[in-house]
Amino acid sequence: MTNGEQHDRNPEQPQPQQQPYGQPYPQHQPYGQPYPQYQQQAPIPTDASGAPPLWAPWYGAGFLDAFVRFWKKYARFDGRASRSEFWWWYLANAIVVTVLFSAYIASILVWAAGATTTDEYGTTTSTGGFPAVALLFAGLLGLWGLATFVPSLALGWRRVHDAGLAGPFWLVSFAAGVAGIVFGCLEPSPAGAQYDQPDAPRPPA
Repeated sequence: MTNGEQHDRNPEQPQPQQQPYGQPYPQHQPYGQPYPQYQQQAPIPTDASGAPPLWAPWYGAGFLDAFVRFWKKYARFDGRASRSEFWWWYLANAIVVTVLFSAYIASILVWAAGATTTDEYGTTTSTGGFPAVALLFAGLLGLWGLATFVPSLALGWRRVHDAGLAGPFWLVSFAAGVAGIVFGCLEPSPAGAQYDQPDAPRPPA
């Protein structure tokens, strides 16, 4: 080494250590081991009743809790929905649809039994128009379907989020109904936290 090189080198800089010939270089990550992609998820805050905020999924939600939460998150496509939120709502929806449809059919049967007469020749005739009660239940059934279409779509969207999938995957259920059952049964994934959008805290009044 020349005198000029000695003066240019910082005396406090540590000298680089040479790697012994034939020794492998150290590896920080073992070959074949994936790098962690998601950080550990922070616990979801809850209120005094144990309910999480609307932006978060509610694991272990009860029947009434899921029913009320469905309407509170009417058109919210961000965030996640737990399996309990998903299946409790569909049970509630099945109950309402069954009651309204059964009432519609029953009103028609009652009307048909009392509004038809048979003469001595065996000819059956109707003595009145279509019952207004049946029309009422048919209208309620149609209104229920319209009122629940958007929130049901949003619920399925959030359910696939909880499984770590993108929301548009739920559209597959429109072409194949069994896909909705499969999506509803998928286990939650930590990757689903990427779809959460926590509500910003309100400034103090």
